[in-house]
Amino acid sequence: MIHIGSIIKEVFENHPRRHTIVWLARQLNCVRGNVYDIFSRASIDTFMLLRLSKILDHDFFADISERLKNGENQHGQ
Repeated sequence: MIHIGSIIKEVFENHPRRHTIVWLARQLNCVRGNVYDIFSRASIDTFMLLRLSKILDHDFFADISERLKNGENQHGQ
């Protein structure tokens, strides 16, 4: 199963600019705790995923598509 929160967290942690959680929370107009909540989510609203893609300059939709092509959404994987 694709866990989008883990993908977002990985991209955030490996971002070349090395932003802080507080920075990301400000970009999303929320508090730090909400960012950690996003990282723990198995699924996410597409509008939020689009916002995160723009903020982090990363195409999360392409990540999901690639993982689906590789069969990662099948049960047991």
